[in-house]
Amino acid sequence: MQGNGGTIGQKKTLPKSVETSQGGKVTILWNQQVQTDRTIPNNKPDIIISDNEKGTCILIDVTSSGDRNVIKKEAEKNLKYKDLTI
Repeated sequence: MQGNGGTIGQKKTLPKSVETSQGGKVTILWNQQVQTDRTIPNNKPDIIISDNEKGTCILIDVTSSGDRNVIKKEAEKNLKYKDLTI
């Protein structure tokens, strides 16, 4: 029997919101805010991939759109997170 996106009686488990690779070279975060020195309204991308050796991060914000809207959505995402660039 299905209910609320899962089987009734079974416990849903969610993955941890932080995963670090073996050896600690890369950390993947989701559902996490980016810590900044000032208030930024859009500081919670869908996924953050942190290269701990290089000291760099890749921000990933997922969207689903029709083929005609891809360029528009990409521009919106770039504008949304431009305050997080250094």
